[in-house]
Amino acid sequence: MKVILTEDVKSLGKKGETVEVNDGYARNFLLKTKKGIEATSKNLNDLKLKNAHNEKVAQENLEAAKELANEIEAGQITVAIKTGEGGKSFGSVATKTIADETKSQLGIEIDKKKVLLKEPLKTLGTHEVGVKVHKDVTATLKVVVVEEV
Repeated sequence: MKVILTEDVKSLGKKGETVEVNDGYARNFLLKTKKGIEATSKNLNDLKLKNAHNEKVAQENLEAAKELANEIEAGQITVAIKTGEGGKSFGSVATKTIADETKSQLGIEIDKKKVLLKEPLKTLGTHEVGVKVHKDVTATLKVVVVEEV
């Protein structure tokens, strides 16, 4: 019997796949526990339409992420940190600060977890910081670290 899986089933397949299983297994387990539906022509057509819709939504999300990446790359933010004699910094610029300043200066809201920073910025000057906008799109944000007056 052909069955369309409605959720992941270990050692059988992933959600949305059409699999061939024994009639008893399908009736007594997959259909009963709603882990699958019978692969009729109507259900197969519904699955095809749903997959097409999901692809369209994913493409729209990707386009929106590319536009947001262009906005981020076009702008730059300025962050002030305290420094002592000889330009030695007392503080540092972390991902939370970068996310907050991006929202206040550029009007773009970024999750601090999406800011790709290996270690906090401790030196004055211009730094390029990666921002993960989408799983396939990473933008580069210019962060200018200046001395606090």
